[in-house]
Amino acid sequence: MSLLTALMAAALMQAPTSAPDLSWMAGYWLDCSGGREASETWSDPRAGLLVGHTVTVRNGRSGFEFARIAPLQDGVLAYVAQPGGAAPTPFRLIESGPQRVVFANPANDFPHRILYQREGDVLTARIEGADDDETRSAEWTFNKAELNARCPS
Repeated sequence: MSLLTALMAAALMQAPTSAPDLSWMAGYWLDCSGGREASETWSDPRAGLLVGHTVTVRNGRSGFEFARIAPLQDGVLAYVAQPGGAAPTPFRLIESGPQRVVFANPANDFPHRILYQREGDVLTARIEGADDDETRSAEWTFNKAELNARCPS
């Protein structure tokens, strides 16, 4: 077990017990950086459930991810990712603050952590972890946009 995996496992044991207010994530978000167009849409929280999806277009090809944030059977809030419609992978809540939330799954191949943070009309999403003991990450900087807005061509 790598040091990063051990630290994440310890953090999971200290997960918050009350569900944070994630209404700040709701809306349509657009990232036009790095030669790609990525849009992320999140519903407002309803009875503890947020539903989201991402569409990414790069070089004429598209990809998608379904996601939801909801309590697991044990009551702990989790981000459940389904990239490309794959089987659901849960990431348990390990940290939350007034416009920041962090989820983790140290047993997942990559990523191990999913982070969201909002400052004004900018939503930052970051994934990070280790893959074959090499630390990697990816980040998206989304701007609040009108529903179905597109990046300039």
